[in-house]
Amino acid sequence: MDEPGKSEAALIAARRENLAALRSRGRDPFAQRRCDVDASAAELLERYAFLEPGQHAESEAWNLAGRVLGKRTMGKTIFADVGDRTGRIQVYVRREELGDAQFADWHDLDRGDLVAVRGYMFRSKLGELTLHVTGFAPIAKALRPLPDKWHGLQAVEKRYRQRYVDFIVNPEARDALMLRSRLIAEMRRFIDARGFYEAETPTLLHVAGGAAARPFVTHCNALDRQLQLRIATELNLKRLIVAGMERVYEIGRIFRNEGIDTTHNPEFTMLELYAAYWDVWDMLDFNEALVAHLVDFATGGAVDLPHGDATISFAPPFARVDYFDALAQYSDGKYTRSRLLDRAQAEAVLGDLSLPRSPTHGHALDKIFERVVEPHLAAPTFVTGYPALISPFAKRRPDDPDIVDRYELFCAHMEISNAFTELNDPDDQRARFEAQMADRAAGDEEVPEPDWDFVRALEYGMPPTAGIGIGVDRLIMLLTNQRSVRDVLLFPMQRQHG
Repeated sequence: MDEPGKSEAALIAARRENLAALRSRGRDPFAQRRCDVDASAAELLERYAFLEPGQHAESEAWNLAGRVLGKRTMGKTIFADVGDRTGRIQVYVRREELGDAQFADWHDLDRGDLVAVRGYMFRSKLGELTLHVTGFAPIAKALRPLPDKWHGLQAVEKRYRQRYVDFIVNPEARDALMLRSRLIAEMRRFIDARGFYEAETPTLLHVAGGAAARPFVTHCNALDRQLQLRIATELNLKRLIVAGMERVYEIGRIFRNEGIDTTHNPEFTMLELYAAYWDVWDMLDFNEALVAHLVDFATGGAVDLPHGDATISFAPPFARVDYFDALAQYSDGKYTRSRLLDRAQAEAVLGDLSLPRSPTHGHALDKIFERVVEPHLAAPTFVTGYPALISPFAKRRPDDPDIVDRYELFCAHMEISNAFTELNDPDDQRARFEAQMADRAAGDEEVPEPDWDFVRALEYGMPPTAGIGIGVDRLIMLLTNQRSVRDVLLFPMQRQHG
């Protein structure tokens, strides 16, 4: 194994010497084509949990493959830890059983090397379940040493840049990402069971719309024109509602040319779902049921989730609060609806909060809500009754045209989902696009270009429809108790290092 204190170059040289020694005995690790594997570490530990200290199960032999994570040599015997995707297990090697040649092979194994082992289970006198090795083969050599631990900010950045190392030395990080995979699969099962069809919409678009965000821009050589990466899947999915599919969804990658922090990554995963004949309240019930189901799945039946030093209860029903009522409540009555719906007064509030001026009235409202209300939204809370001026695709309330049928679900001070009764009046949609063009001309770079073909689609008739967008990465953060979005992305965006 690696000697402490040696430079990385010296450690690599020593590992290459061990590789040469293995090859000299006809045991080239890289010559292996395949392995017979019929058990995992976790399966063996569960299956033989009944064994008492000193008891053996010699009648059953198993094939296991994994990475050497530690090795302890005691004369003519070796104990080693071998890890696979399910965990680690101790293995026991005796020289008199394997013979001098194969025992010598173990001496040339380093931490991180991959091996295939065959043997039977027993419980050691110290009480640890162990695989007694009766045969083995080296199947890959780690020519670079694994770090024992990551230290400092530089190492944190290296963790995300070199995920292949991070997951080896931090199995809990790998486990969170494996749970992510299972949670997304469970999300699909929940949605499919309710009669929805999964769709795949284009990533490259002539006009990226459906959200307030700056798009990434690229050039298509075949068309000799500029294209944009999608910032939402909304408009194409609603085209499918017009086309008669009635219940559609997509879990896909979204690209927004925005900042990077603990809750934002320029490339992220979004669930968007649309149901004909539903309204926003039907969608709220669906949203609550989906989140509660995923919490149950992640915890094995509990309704409480740890989040940092706190615990969040996801027992339905979730709290509900009106948008303007929340602003008034958390500003001790200062920021009322009438004040905030007046652009000049909203700009004055920005000054009260030491926030920079905003290019548009809607942008100002977003920043005020973010500063005043979001810090108080720790438990899952539906914020309802959003203003129309920041909801270009939502249907107005018939008794209050300044307000739309929309909610956002917040939890742990983050927006998790956004839903509304969809605007299906093409004339109203056209007028809102025209108003957005004025905001764009005023300097709001997050306002997208109007998608006039979407207005044409609405002119063919779209039934009453509710839609929702759920930030999958943020939801996974909650379900896996992670504090940074980078911890739930396999390969988060990183600055290029020299």
